[in-house]
Amino acid sequence: MESGVQKAGAIAVVFLIAPIAAAQIPTDNEFVSVGRGAPLVEGFPHVPANPQSREELIAGIVEAGQGLPIVGPFRIPGAPGPDGVSVYVLNAVAASNGQAPDGVEPLETDLFTTKDFYKDRALWSDPRYFRCNSGLGIEQQRGANPISEPTIGDEPPRTAAWGRCNLDYPREAIVSPYGFESAQAHYEALLQEARDRGGPTEHTYSTVPGEWSGRYGNSALEMLLGTWYGMMFNQLPTILSLLTEEYQTRLVQQAYHQVNTNKSQWPGQYCWPEGFMRRWHPPATSEHQILVTPSMVQILTGRARNFITNIHIGREFDMDGAVPRLGADVPRWYGETIGFWDGDALITWTSNIQGWMVHGAFEYSNKMQTVEIYTPNRDENGNFVGLRHEAIFYDPEALVEPIRIVRDLKKLSGLDVGEPYVFVECVQTIFPIEGTGTPVSPGAVIEFEVPDMYGRPWAKVWEKYWEQGMERPEQEDIFDFE
Repeated sequence: MESGVQKAGAIAVVFLIAPIAAAQIPTDNEFVSVGRGAPLVEGFPHVPANPQSREELIAGIVEAGQGLPIVGPFRIPGAPGPDGVSVYVLNAVAASNGQAPDGVEPLETDLFTTKDFYKDRALWSDPRYFRCNSGLGIEQQRGANPISEPTIGDEPPRTAAWGRCNLDYPREAIVSPYGFESAQAHYEALLQEARDRGGPTEHTYSTVPGEWSGRYGNSALEMLLGTWYGMMFNQLPTILSLLTEEYQTRLVQQAYHQVNTNKSQWPGQYCWPEGFMRRWHPPATSEHQILVTPSMVQILTGRARNFITNIHIGREFDMDGAVPRLGADVPRWYGETIGFWDGDALITWTSNIQGWMVHGAFEYSNKMQTVEIYTPNRDENGNFVGLRHEAIFYDPEALVEPIRIVRDLKKLSGLDVGEPYVFVECVQTIFPIEGTGTPVSPGAVIEFEVPDMYGRPWAKVWEKYWEQGMERPEQEDIFDFE
């Protein structure tokens, strides 16, 4: 890096590797939509699908190549070589054990050495404050994923590893390419577009696209590498630039406690709800099951928790509450969804979502709404092979502008074969005792403070036990109904 770039803390966008190609979302050849099908600014690397073992997963990474533009730090050991030392099949670490990469001048204070990250706001826009870590890289420092080695070093947190400062996924590829300021405006424009084309399409059981019903899957690796929301390709300041000031603070607070105090408060470890946006987070989903009827499309997936999306075809929201809704004026963990068909595209609007968090990513508010578009992917012979899922997120409280995630779901089979969906039940064995996630054996008696599930319980733990002496800014309640 050039010294001027180092001092400014800027990041060069270097995606000059063979596996990357700009992806085009399938669209109807007859028109260019006002609100769906825009091409991706940057694509993602290809990786082999559906590994059945750790060995196949590692082989997939090797096939994809060390050129994967992973910000890091992320390091996966392979089998030992002749000298008994493991050879890394993936080594996205720029420098280890607290040393800065060659040519990068470290800051005097960063996330891993600070006494009060709240006071460091002026440094948050500099990737060096986070040692050029991605969101996933922050989690991996302490070994959050057993497939990757911890990178925190010999004297944590001071010796935390550096990610690759010359890589980043561009902000312009994350923000929505459409000019709508709200989900309502976006949905209504797409609905009017369908009307102008003679729609919306009204299906019966004889015309509904039954080929959509079935089991869909992608490997966790594919899903992780398939969108920016896997938080492998992003510098933290790029993600912070998407957020309002309050939600920037919340994301940095999360990152600090993951690596500095090592007191992560992940909802899944306590069997708390996973929240709406975990549907897009690769570790939280596995196989998707989709069932299509004329009046409803149901999408079921999950891992630590279950995600059930019921798309009510042709219904309209009640607009009298705090946000558009179908039921009572009370937020729902996974929102409520309406939709319509425009030819072979299914267009949906989700509202009335309960604000929550996604570890490794950012928090979102009760004002979060989405417009989502499902379109068929077909092979060169026109055979249906899966669905392209395009989602645009609107949250005026958390986001400074709308953002977009695009992913592909590959159809594995119909619903008449394969194992049935295993409905997940979470049995709590870890409890936040005095600010630390602590395993508790059956029969043990503990003193336990019941969390306020609507008041950022993760943050309450951090602030009570691990932020003594810090100067927190005044906060507004994420879950207010005003």
